[in-house]
Amino acid sequence: MKPTSLKKIVLAYSGGLDTSVILKWLQETYHA
Repeated sequence: MKPTSLKKIVLAYSGGLDTSVILKWLQETYHA
């Protein structure tokens, strides 16, 4: 498991209400 995936999971569980923020972070991460 990559650190990025782990971070994503942590963010998903910590801020379930901030789904839009997580999605935006994912987009920036994958496009970067």
